[in-house]
Amino acid sequence: MTVSVEQLDTAGKRFYPDMLLAFTETVSEAMDTDQRAAVVLADISTPEFAAAASRHPARVINVGIREQLMIGVACGMSLTGLRPVVHTIASFLTQRPYEQIKLLGHQGAAAVLVGYGASYDITEQGRTHFAPEDVALLDTLPGWTIHVPGHPEEVRHVLLDSLRGDDRVYIRLSSRSNTQAYPTDSFQVLRQGRAGVVLAVGPTLDVVLRATAGLDVTVLYAATVRPFDDTTLRAAVLASDHPDIVLVEPYLSGTSAHRVNSALTDVAHRVLALGVGRDTELHAYGTPEDHDTAHGIDEPSIASAVRRFLR
Repeated sequence: MTVSVEQLDTAGKRFYPDMLLAFTETVSEAMDTDQRAAVVLADISTPEFAAAASRHPARVINVGIREQLMIGVACGMSLTGLRPVVHTIASFLTQRPYEQIKLLGHQGAAAVLVGYGASYDITEQGRTHFAPEDVALLDTLPGWTIHVPGHPEEVRHVLLDSLRGDDRVYIRLSSRSNTQAYPTDSFQVLRQGRAGVVLAVGPTLDVVLRATAGLDVTVLYAATVRPFDDTTLRAAVLASDHPDIVLVEPYLSGTSAHRVNSALTDVAHRVLALGVGRDTELHAYGTPEDHDTAHGIDEPSIASAVRRFLR
C-alpha cells in the first residue's frame, strides 16, 4: 500500500502543503547531483518520491509501516557513507522508534529526520497523528540540530544545508506557514521595543506579529531552536527595560524554557511559556485552528496573555 500526504481542499481538488512540496522537490533534485543523498520512507509520501525512485532505485527505500526498521535502515546507510533522509508523519517518526533514534546517535551514525504534521495539522486522523512532544523528545538526546521552519523557502535552505553536513538533524514540517521567509541560522530581530521580548518559533510568527502589534516589545523569530541562539536572546533582553520573555512555541509549552533560563543565568528574569498545553488532552477532532484556540496560542489568546504578563 502507498499513502500520500496529499489533502483535499473545499472544492475537492487535490493539493499538497507547501512545506511538504518544498521538502520532496528539494530532496529529489538533490539526489541527482549528490551521490550520498538517500531517502527512507514508511509508506508516506511515496508518490512524491516516485520519480526520484525510478532514477535512483538503490537510494529510495520504502520499508512499509515499520518505523523502527526505517531508523535502523537509515543507521546502516549512514555507517556506509550515505546521507539518509528519513521521512514520515512526525508522530510516527519521533515516538514509535524513539529507542532506535537514541541508538543511532549512540553508534555515531547520523541522519536527517523530516517529520510532517507538526503538533496537530492532521486533525482528522486523531491523536495518533499528533506530535506536540516531538521537539521535547529529541531535546533529551545530545547532538541534534532541530529546525522548525516557518516558510517553504526556509525548508529548502535547511534541507540543503543538512544534506551537506554529517550531523543529526530533525526538520519539523507544518501545513501552515508565515508570509515571509527569514534566515534560519540565528534568531532574527523583527521588531524592537523596550517593554520585553517575545520569541516566536516557526509558523507562529505571523500570529505573534499581529498579536503584539502596537506593543512596545522586541519580537525575535527562531526557525532553528537547537542549537539555541543564546547570544541574540541575551542582547535583546539586556537592551529591554524589563527582562521579561514570552516564549511562543508550536509544540509543548515550555519546551525551550530551560534554554532561555540557561542563557540568562546571571540575569534576573521572568518567562511566560505559551504552546500546546501539557495538562490538556483534547478528545475532539476540530481543525488545527480549533486546537490553537483550546491551547491558548491563537491570536486573541496570545495578545491577551502578553498584555497581562507584561503589565
